[in-house]
Amino acid sequence: MSARLLYVVTEDWYFLSHRLPMARAAKAAGYDVHVATRIKSGKAEIEREGFTVHPLQWQRGSLSPIGSFTGILELRKLLRAIEPQLVHNVSLKPVLLGSVACLGLPDITVVNGVTGLGTFFLGDHGGALTREGVRRALRALLKRDNSRTIVQNPDDRRFVLELGVPAGGVFVIPGSGVDIDRFPPLPEPPPPITAAYAGRMLADKGVHSLVQALSIANERGAGLKLLLAGDCDPENPGSLAPEQLREFASAYGVEWLGHVEDIRQVWERAHFAVLASRREGLPKSLLEAGACGKPMVATDTPGCREIAIEGETALTVPVDDAEALAAAMMRMAGDAEMRSRLGKRARELVEAKFSSARIGEEIVALYRSLVPPNR
Repeated sequence: MSARLLYVVTEDWYFLSHRLPMARAAKAAGYDVHVATRIKSGKAEIEREGFTVHPLQWQRGSLSPIGSFTGILELRKLLRAIEPQLVHNVSLKPVLLGSVACLGLPDITVVNGVTGLGTFFLGDHGGALTREGVRRALRALLKRDNSRTIVQNPDDRRFVLELGVPAGGVFVIPGSGVDIDRFPPLPEPPPPITAAYAGRMLADKGVHSLVQALSIANERGAGLKLLLAGDCDPENPGSLAPEQLREFASAYGVEWLGHVEDIRQVWERAHFAVLASRREGLPKSLLEAGACGKPMVATDTPGCREIAIEGETALTVPVDDAEALAAAMMRMAGDAEMRSRLGKRARELVEAKFSSARIGEEIVALYRSLVPPNR
């Protein structure tokens, strides 16, 4: 009989975008995979993978007391109904609510995926008292005997260890990896030199800095083009509005593509990738760009550092420094030999460390050590 593994994820699109390779590896290893998530339009696609879907009613962006209590009760009812042996909570809200829902259920082993610290811990979005409350909750929940924690980079590992979580219970596994066959190296497109950002249109992703840097660079005669590929996120307090993006397109010549179904089409058009984020878990966009052999310009910040390595795969700049970002973009645009060298190394790094096959082996090894796939 297969052991039952339940992924608890905020949204169906996030599971499909960021955790599908991991779940496929678990299913191939023999686990009976279930997914609890809020459903938008991905239910049929998840079910086609052979996973059982359990719709949740929660709101991703909210950690209000009433909403959290309701979410915990909903998860608790689900846990009693399907009786999983292994629960993998992915990102902050599922980690908190899912871990509380598992309290008093000793037959469940919990894996908590801390996928970067996110908007909640950046700027003033969460409020200091609320953030401190979340830290205390994480300190208590992640230290439990039947709990293990996965982080995506060494900086987040330090954050978890500073909470008092034993080092033996914290594992660095970089995301779900990239399908390196689906994302092969791509040739450079013809001019004009084009930079591309792929991701949600959020302030904390550095979109304002990117647009400002583009303006500075082009005032200095760079002739750069910038593609922005991704949607706004109205549930995130740092989301840009569509009107802002249309204004950027009009004033600065930015091309906002919105949601792009096949992101390879963006990297086919780009000479290099850009990411001006304030913090990441592990940026999927840079991993996919690197797999396509694209060099990158990125902020020297947690998460980005794992793939954007100064002088090896990328040019790196300080956070929120549009002048430095503009200078790095101009330097990248003006040096074809450097782009080729950095892009080649980026592909090699993704193949060596970040392929979905490799990451799948790592996550299944952890699962097996906790709950064997066959009981």
